[in-house]
Amino acid sequence: MASYPVNLVVTGRPVLVVGGGRIAAGKVRGLLEAGAQVTVVAPEIAGEIAEELAALGVTVLRRRYRAGEVGDYRLAVTATGDRDVDQQVFDEAEAAGVWVNSADDPARCSFTLPSRLRRGDLLVTVSTGGRSPALAAWLRERLEEVVGPEYETLLELLAAERDRMRAEGRSTEVPGWRTALESGMLERLHDGDVAGAEELLRSCLSSSSA
Repeated sequence: MASYPVNLVVTGRPVLVVGGGRIAAGKVRGLLEAGAQVTVVAPEIAGEIAEELAALGVTVLRRRYRAGEVGDYRLAVTATGDRDVDQQVFDEAEAAGVWVNSADDPARCSFTLPSRLRRGDLLVTVSTGGRSPALAAWLRERLEEVVGPEYETLLELLAAERDRMRAEGRSTEVPGWRTALESGMLERLHDGDVAGAEELLRSCLSSSSA
């Protein structure tokens, strides 16, 4: 079944993670990175994971999942390894209109999680629809070799210039953006020449709007 790709804004929103193992901890890190307010429910949590969650400021409830509690959240993730619990959370989430992901169990997911490469606000994802997480992770690692830290700086330059043009009342719908991206900006940023890249950007944009 084809999925519809979206980027969810979870900043400040309550998210439930059911499970206290290594996989659950990985899900928590990704959610916190996006600014979610995470609550973890698990009867047992490994010592080093418990310490990490406490350091991250996560709410941890050391008990079993309670019937219906998923309805109090905007999003849920299960990583218990217990199919009965995962099924319960999935069924109750569906009834409550809450999107849920069950780790390594596509049949009990209303959304799947892609493998992610983040460079600041630049986010590149690879998804196999939950069919092969290993392939998604492998492709992400290959992309990491191509999409380096300079892409984050590139995005910041482009966004700042776009904001400046809008503040001056100028249209940002000009063909010069593509010209700038193909002008050697990235190579200059890779070499640490931010000023040179910015000069190329403005030159290309001014030429296209002249």
